[in-house]
Amino acid sequence: MRTLRQAVAAMLVAAVLLVLVLTAIAGARQHPQDVPWTKLDLGDPVGMFTARKLTALTSDLPQCRALLGRAGVRYALLPPVQEGRCGYADGVTFRSGGARRAVYRPTLGTSCAVAASLALWEWQTVQPEARTLLGSPVVGIDHLGSYNCRRIGSGEGGNWSEHATADAVDIAGFVLADGRRISVLEDWRGTGPEATFLHRVRNGACRLFATTLSPDYNAAHANHFHLDQATRGGMGWTVCR
Repeated sequence: MRTLRQAVAAMLVAAVLLVLVLTAIAGARQHPQDVPWTKLDLGDPVGMFTARKLTALTSDLPQCRALLGRAGVRYALLPPVQEGRCGYADGVTFRSGGARRAVYRPTLGTSCAVAASLALWEWQTVQPEARTLLGSPVVGIDHLGSYNCRRIGSGEGGNWSEHATADAVDIAGFVLADGRRISVLEDWRGTGPEATFLHRVRNGACRLFATTLSPDYNAAHANHFHLDQATRGGMGWTVCR
C-alpha cells in the first residue's frame, strides 16, 4: 500500500512539474521580455528582465551591434580608447536617420550597451510621454557627457565611475518639436506637465538601466539624470533614485 501511495505521489509531483514547465514555455513565447533566458529584442515591450539583458551587452559588442542593426538604429563605431585604468573598446555614436528621432546635443559617444538602452528609452518612454503630456515629440536630448576618466565623487580612493568606461551618460534636458526645452534643473520641482514628464521618463529609465539617479538622489544630480549600465558582478540588481 505504501509503495502504491508513493508512486501516486510521485506521479502527482511529476504532473505538477510538467504543468509548471509548460506554463513557463508558454509564458516565454507570449512575453519573452519577462523571462530571464530568452534573447533580448529591442522591438519587444519592456519587461522584468530587460534591464539585466541590456546590462549584459556591456560584455557582448557583437550582440549589441546586431540588436541595433535589427532595430533600425543608425550608428558608427568609435576608435578604442585606453587611458590608464579608463577607456573603452565598444564605443558608438548615433548617426542621423533610421528608427530614432531625437538628436543628442552635443554629439554623443557612449558604450554600445548604453546606446541600445537610450534607443529603447526613447521609443518606450520619452516619445510616448512627450506626446501625451506635452503634445509634441522630442527632437533633441541635451547631455553632459558620457566618457570621463574619473572616480565616483572626489578624491583618489573612490571606486571608478561608470563614466570611466563610457557605460554612463548624464541627461540634462529635452527639446520638443515646437521649440520648448524641458530642463531637469529648472522643471523637476514644478507642478505642471513638464515636471510630470521628467518624473515619468526617470521612472522609465529605471526599468532599462542598472543605475538611474535624478535630483531626488542628491544635490550633485540637481541638473541631470545619471544613467548607467553597471554590471555589479552580474547580480542584476538596479538602483533607482
